[in-house]
Amino acid sequence: PPVSSADSGTGGPLLFDDLPPASSGDSASRITEQVSAVGNHGKGEKRKVSEEEKNGREELVEKKVCKASGGIFGLKGYMAERKGEREEMQDAHIILNDITEECRPLPAQITRVSYFAVFDGHGGVRASKFAAQNLHQNLIRKFPKGEVVSVEKTVKRCLLDSFKHTDEEFLKQASSQKPAWKDGSTATCVLAVDNILYIANLGDSRAILCRYNKESQKHTALSLSKEHNPTQYEERMRIQKAGGNVRDGRVLGVLEVSRSIGDGQYKRSGVISVPDIKRCQLTHNDRFIMLACDGLFKVFSPEEAVNFILSCLEDKNIQTREGKLAADARYEAACNRLANKAVQRGSADNVTVVVVRIEH
Repeated sequence: PPVSSADSGTGGPLLFDDLPPASSGDSASRITEQVSAVGNHGKGEKRKVSEEEKNGREELVEKKVCKASGGIFGLKGYMAERKGEREEMQDAHIILNDITEECRPLPAQITRVSYFAVFDGHGGVRASKFAAQNLHQNLIRKFPKGEVVSVEKTVKRCLLDSFKHTDEEFLKQASSQKPAWKDGSTATCVLAVDNILYIANLGDSRAILCRYNKESQKHTALSLSKEHNPTQYEERMRIQKAGGNVRDGRVLGVLEVSRSIGDGQYKRSGVISVPDIKRCQLTHNDRFIMLACDGLFKVFSPEEAVNFILSCLEDKNIQTREGKLAADARYEAACNRLANKAVQRGSADNVTVVVVRIEH
């Protein structure tokens, strides 16, 4: 079924942080109210529930609802990459379907952790490779251990710290070289904590969710990330405040993104490594998540890319090789066909596509 673009990628509303839980959202707030009305030694006034407590309780409620409604969705990533017309492949990616063990000891309310990311390098391959090898290591080290009041706040903090640390480590290494490395990279990662996605993004790669809309009976392409280009008002203001400028849509007339890992020579011109972080609750209507660098989106709109993958998934002619599941064969073929098609359509850039199947 075709994708309706009403609430999709470009132009439509994004899935913002404060997306309500997919489950009966009000139960959490009702419970909080009940608790807050009790226990002020009968003085009649409601005890103010601190934000931390409230978040903690809402999470427990959300957890119970999510467990009751059929547990945690499985996630499995597939990938295709093409060098395209570029001389070298400067993209990098990583697919970690399950890093639960590595993150232990986990808070009691967390059952499963997964991580998927794409990195689009520029000026060389070193920043994207470094980020692909190190960002998740930093995340695992900084991931909340043991009991925490609010998983959501702790995970956001952990993402922010991991990006900062990865950027600092790379810049330290880059500046110690002779001559200094000038590589930089975008970063789009999805950290899945049970059925909640945390999407952290720097630069112009993107994450998109394919969700089925029962009312319209169509699949929609929901944008999970916000891009950072120097032409955007807030980004341009920050760059100018730092003493940089934007010419021809680029920082100092050269760099196409306004946030990145690496790019040491632009850090004093307002290019930062602070990601935008969004939160999204998965539902039973979600089919897959797609992460891709701008090499794909130069020639495909999010809706077209999602439709293309859907049509591959429904293709009955895809042969399953010995011992391979039909779903695996289809998703692999979908990634490969989409990457090929992007190159055919004339995307002169490297193309990397990661598709994460949501198993119900």
